[in-house]
Formats: sequence, C-alpha cells, structure tokens
Amino acid sequence: MARAASQETVVRLPEGSPALSYRSSIEALPRRYPAATALVLGVAAACGFAPLELWWLAIAALAGWIALVHAAPTRGRAMALGYAFGVGHFTINDNWFQHAFTFQDQMPHWLGYAAPFALALYLAVFPALCAGLAWRGRRAERIDAAFVLLFGACWILTEWMRSWLFTGYAWDPLAVMWVPVQPVAWLATLVGTYALSGLTVAAAGALLLLPAGRRQIGVGVVAFAVVTAAQLLSYRTPAAPAASNTPRLVVVQPNVPQDQRGESDQAMMLARLLKLSGTPGAAPRLVMWPEGVIRDFIEDDYPFWVYGNTSPWLTRTRMASVLGPRDMLLTGGTALQFDSKGDVTTATNSVFALDARGRIRGRYDKAHLVPYGEYLPMPWLLKPLGLSRLVPGDMDFAPGPGPETLSVPGFGAVGMQLCYEIIFSGQVVDPARRPRLIFNPSNDAWFGAWGPPQHLAQARLRAIEEGLPVVRATPNGISAVIGADGALLGQVPHHVAGAVVVPIPPAHAPTLFSRLGNWAALLVGTVLVIAGFALRRRSR
Repeated sequence: MARAASQETVVRLPEGSPALSYRSSIEALPRRYPAATALVLGVAAACGFAPLELWWLAIAALAGWIALVHAAPTRGRAMALGYAFGVGHFTINDNWFQHAFTFQDQMPHWLGYAAPFALALYLAVFPALCAGLAWRGRRAERIDAAFVLLFGACWILTEWMRSWLFTGYAWDPLAVMWVPVQPVAWLATLVGTYALSGLTVAAAGALLLLPAGRRQIGVGVVAFAVVTAAQLLSYRTPAAPAASNTPRLVVVQPNVPQDQRGESDQAMMLARLLKLSGTPGAAPRLVMWPEGVIRDFIEDDYPFWVYGNTSPWLTRTRMASVLGPRDMLLTGGTALQFDSKGDVTTATNSVFALDARGRIRGRYDKAHLVPYGEYLPMPWLLKPLGLSRLVPGDMDFAPGPGPETLSVPGFGAVGMQLCYEIIFSGQVVDPARRPRLIFNPSNDAWFGAWGPPQHLAQARLRAIEEGLPVVRATPNGISAVIGADGALLGQVPHHVAGAVVVPIPPAHAPTLFSRLGNWAALLVGTVLVIAGFALRRRSR
C-alpha cells in the first residue's frame, strides 16, 4: 500500500475532450503547415530588432525554425522552409523601405507597398541556403549538438555572403538585436558581427537540446540571466565633469523632412543650421552637420553656370560664420566631376571639412553607394521600364576609394563613413590609419519610422566592434553621439530640431576584431564546423 501511495497519479483526458483536441491541433500545426509556420516564425524573429527589441522572442522564433528545418523530409523542403522564414523576416524588418517611394515622382508610389516584399524575395535566398547546408537528412531522428553547431556555422557563411553579393545588403544582421544587451554585444569586440550572429543561432538551437517540457523554462532562465547581467553590467560610475577647455562635439539636427530638402530655401535652411550650431566658447568645437541638407555647391573652379545665383565663397563664408578660430565644421555636400570639355560627368556624395575662414581643409567621397538611392543598377534594363532612383535627381553618383581618415586641424584623425556605409562590419576604418572617432553623417529622412532606430543600432554595433566613438548627424533623426562601448552619450530624437553638445569621447584600445576583421568570422565558423563534425563522428 505504501508503494502504491507513493506513485504519481496520472490523469488522462478522455478521448474527444475539447482540451485534448485543442492540444493535438496546436502540436499538429507545424506538421500540417510547415511553410506557414516558418513564415510566422520569420515575422516573430524580425521583432528582435529596433524599434521593438524583443530579442527573447527572436531567440524563441529561431529555435522553432531550426526545429522545423531539422524535421524536413528532404533538403529541398528544408530550403523551402528557410525561404519562407526569410520572406517573413525581411518583409517585416525592411518595412521602412516603403517610405522611400513617396519621395520620387518618377517612381510609382504604390510600388512602395510591394517593395519590402519584393526585396524579401531576394534576401530570403540566404536563410534558404543556410537551411539547405545545415540539413542532415532523414536518418537524424533527433536534434543534437552537432546539428546546432553546424547550423550556426552555416548562418555565419550566408549572412556574410549577404553583405557583399551584388554590392551587398548587410542591413540588420542578427547580432544587432544584442545592442541593448551590452554584455552580449560586447562579444562583438572579439568576434565581430557575423560570428556573433552565428553564435546567436547556435544558442537558439541549444534550447532544443533541453529535455522536452523544460524548454520553456530554459528560455525563461536564459532571458532572466541576460537581462539581469545587462542591468548589473550597464551600471557606470558617473564621468567626471569635463574641463571648460576640453574639445567639444556639436552635432546638429535641423529637422528637415525629405520632401523639403530639395525645395526649401537654402538660405533659410542654412540659417537654421547656424542657429542650432551655437556660438564659439572657451573650448574648441567640432561642429557636425548632416548629409543632404547643404544643396549649394561649395567648391571653387566649377563653370560659372553651375552655381546659378549663388557664390561658393559667400556660401562657405556664411557657413563658417558660426565658427571660432579653433573650431572646425564637417558637413555633407555634393562635389561635381567634369570632362575635358567642361561638361558634368558625375557627382560624389561627400563630406567637407571647413575652417573658420571658410577654407575647405579636406574632402571625403562616399565609397559604398546605395543601389536605387545613389545609382540605378542595370540602367539599360530599368530605365526603359520607367524606373529610376528612389531619391530626387537624375545623375548617378560615383564611388570614392574606400574607408578614409581625414586629418582635421586641431582635432586629429577623424574617420568618415557616409550614411549606409556604417552598416558594413569590418569595412568602416581605414586600415592604414586608425582614427579617434568615426563621423557618420546620414540622411534617414526617407527611412520611415523603423529605419532610423535600426540604423542607429547598427552604428552602435560598429562602435563596439572597433572600440571607437561614432557620431551620427541626420536631417530629422536620430542624431547621436555613441561612446566606444556602444553607449548613447547624447541624442536628438526623431522629428525634433536640436543639437548634442558633449566632450569628445575617448577611443578604446584596438579590439581583437579591429585587428582581425572578418577573418574572425571565418575562425569562429571553422571552429563550429570542426566541433560539429567531431561530435557527429563521436556519436556514431
């Protein structure tokens, strides 16, 4: 009797009961509709990025998708599940892309609503390829550590491929979702973005190795541990007040919408920039203006007809009127290139350095241009179809030579990364000369509501990777000064006019990733593959 009393009491639901039917139908959903389930999981994974930042939901969605891929009966079906996941993931994540079509009259505005989905149809190829490479075959009855490690390695490979294939689209790699969780994001100083993305996938898959019935507990424990560590490690001792003569950054955001940049009075726009820039003080100031607001040409020696009613000397003099003798101005602008006949051949999207006398002391030309934004790919095909660039203007831009460090008088070495360039991990610093900070002027005014916070998060990850402060100046947000650890030291919110004035933050010592670059991703991926095959061989 004592033995019988100690046994567990098992309650069995009667056949046909509503509770049993409901549970059975839920458990059968992935088996009956695996592609639809993968699509929904892709949507859920997109919620891990800014502005939602539901990283725990993304981890759970990745785990569910990995389980679906493992259960696929064929490699082709596994790739189809990867493709469905990618379509859901990238359609939601790139929804801001729709907003760009409202600013180009030569492009049908209605096309914007289909654009994120059309882009996702291409980007989904990469998760499909990852799933196909990771799939083990029908002989694998259960998910094991080898499968999880190899899945992570495959994600590293395919996400890295996405960053360069067809000029690359590196927007929002998985690692970016860890930016708000600094203890995890810190790993990027060692291995970089693509390796951290692969480790994220492997960590999500590791949840599937927990015994059945404990996986929900495992997700909760992981979430609680990460959040607790983030709170403890994010505490900082307040910095000592900077001396009155410590050099300052002045980051200006004039709050100019995209549809006003080309049409508004340039004199009025310049007056707004000058007012927000403040006045000279005891400390030298590095004043930073955004991309795309200064529309007048400021270089000399162009044909007279280029300037219209403006004078480059007068424009520069007025721009420099806000500067003290030890101040400098960095601003976005446009430079023109001419042939031997004096005709304009092309233009460059540039950053100019001006001193207090209005002299140009340096220029950087953007190297990594935005397809459809700064040039139209395959014009021989797309122009006859009535398609054009997504931003005003008919002239395509020419690329510059690559990451470059400018010597800014009085402030030393300043790295330049214009707008979109900041999203490319391992490609933002001049290898010949490490700067003290990176200036990232940008025009996010056509990025909708989700684009600016996502762009800011990627800039923060570059700061963490390289151990360098990053400064973003945008027309209408989000402008910010980012410390070398990825922390926000000051910002002007979206759709607000204002300026950030802070002492120049210090750079950290070069990180391991800044020395290795994306060879770190190859190293981590190789380790995952070797460990995965070693475990698989041992299990046999």
